[in-house]
Amino acid sequence: MKIKRFQCGPILENGYLIYQHDHGKCWIIDPGYQPKLYEDFMLEHDLHLREILLTHRHDDHIGAALPLMQEYECPAAMHKEDMLGCMLPIDQLFEEEDVISISDGDDEEFLLVLHTPGHTKGSVCFYSRKSRVCFTGDTLFDTDLGRTDLPGGREADMIRSVRLLDKRLADDVHIYPGHEGDCTMKDVRQYNGEFLALLSGHSR
Repeated sequence: MKIKRFQCGPILENGYLIYQHDHGKCWIIDPGYQPKLYEDFMLEHDLHLREILLTHRHDDHIGAALPLMQEYECPAAMHKEDMLGCMLPIDQLFEEEDVISISDGDDEEFLLVLHTPGHTKGSVCFYSRKSRVCFTGDTLFDTDLGRTDLPGGREADMIRSVRLLDKRLADDVHIYPGHEGDCTMKDVRQYNGEFLALLSGHSR
């Protein structure tokens, strides 16, 4: 899997474009700002947008989705728990353990949907076992966790999500969060104090 990160907007949201090779298919995760950046990259690499995948409903992660959907006539997908109040015309609703094919020709690959509420009710992560990467949205960052004090957030849910990610993601899995930098789960287990606090049953 090839990954192109677009970091932009007032709070430096990370959007990702993923693909297997030039002249093929691509998928976009959390296009929050500046759709033209995605459009220019797809034009440069002759990529064809198949679907927009959303980790949660906050505006800084979905702001550029509608113009891209309209320009490329492609669908968007989000967890069903985040549909309330979302103004996007969502075509597919995720559930836990759904599998998304991002295969292209002989390059077969899939993303597993992990439901990780806490930041919002419908927050999800997208995990590729093959590439050993996980797109964690605003659930898990390199040195902290997502906020739970916004509408739909809940600390008890975040605790369960942290335990799920600790169980499912080995040290060699590389995480790509919705803000800040990427890192490995080994780094998370060494340096992320909030992750370690909730995992051990303490408050952060």
